[in-house]
Amino acid sequence: MAASALVGALLVGMAWVGTAQFRDATSSHAPTGGVPSGTQYWTSVQGGYHPTGRVRTYYLGAVESEWDYAPAGRNLITGKPFDEVAGVFLGRGRTRIGSTYVKCLYRAFTGPDFSRQVERPAAEAYLGFTGPVIRAEVGDTIKVVFRNTNCRIPVSVHPHGVFYLKASEGAPYADNTSGTDTLDDAVAVGATHTYTWLVPDRAGPGPHEGSSVMWMYHSHTDEVADTYAGLQGFMVITAKGMAREDGSPRDVDHEVFELFAVMDENQSAYLKTNLERLPSAPDGALAEDEEFAESNLMHSVNGFMYGNQPTVTLAKGAAVRWYLMSMGTEVDLHTPHWHGNTAVADGMRVDVVSLLPAEMVTADMVPDNVGTWLFHCHVNDHLTAGMVSLYRVEDRPPVS
Repeated sequence: MAASALVGALLVGMAWVGTAQFRDATSSHAPTGGVPSGTQYWTSVQGGYHPTGRVRTYYLGAVESEWDYAPAGRNLITGKPFDEVAGVFLGRGRTRIGSTYVKCLYRAFTGPDFSRQVERPAAEAYLGFTGPVIRAEVGDTIKVVFRNTNCRIPVSVHPHGVFYLKASEGAPYADNTSGTDTLDDAVAVGATHTYTWLVPDRAGPGPHEGSSVMWMYHSHTDEVADTYAGLQGFMVITAKGMAREDGSPRDVDHEVFELFAVMDENQSAYLKTNLERLPSAPDGALAEDEEFAESNLMHSVNGFMYGNQPTVTLAKGAAVRWYLMSMGTEVDLHTPHWHGNTAVADGMRVDVVSLLPAEMVTADMVPDNVGTWLFHCHVNDHLTAGMVSLYRVEDRPPVS
């Protein structure tokens, strides 16, 4: 659909709100006490759309890759070889896959021919298997040109928070669509689809948030199998007038992105592929073996375990914004904890935040304590199973 038609659809929806399509504009359900009420309140909740005229284009590919959850081959938190507990998840043998799995990951490309993948700079190596960060300012249009470069499964790109029509939702279900409106649902290997998303006011920071907000994006063709295969990423929306040229918030010196998740490789779309890579052909009962299933629960931060994530380095006194999220099941109740420093999240001073599956939290920190510090999930089982990393604060001037 042309961008003008997409904008038209958004404005029609906003006009619907603005013409008081509510039974009672003075309903007792509307807030009182010095804040907007009735139709005025609901219009303010929805926000408006004030286009900047800027289109931010991203060339995003789905790439089949081998991913190693512990590339150093040892516990970098203790500085020692993996112990017996770590060996449950990372040990390789006749009936154990070990630390390396075949996955399908989002990766950035330089142009529409998808001939060259963007090399991730060293400072972003900690992002691990998560996709490239997508950025926009309120009022922008995001265009994601997506190609399934070599993943053997059909996949998609589904965003949270922004405005999209059916052809850019990236999720198949019985929604009464047909034809071109379904091409976004499942992009086969070698195929390309362009997703177009608008960024209205309601996609930006709320009234009690800072200058930016984070939304996730992920594949939704088979959401469970796709996300466990690795198809997840971060999207940052910066408030109108607060963005640098690249879309990042200009009042923030350093942004950090962290995904806490128990990656259940048993439910990945690549389980069969990973079974076939075992040193000897497994019998048919292996996938039903409880100990084997346990060995494939990878308690990770951005796809790294036991401190194998490249260390995030911050400057003392810098304005640091942490974007945290989780995905998974009822076991994915995470409590990321910073040693050594505190942050502000949801208006509260904290050194621990809570994450539920698909929950997104933004926390602001001005680190004042120089040193190398633990950053880990405080759920005991998750900590001992490897969901622990490091960050470092250095006594040097901030660099935006």
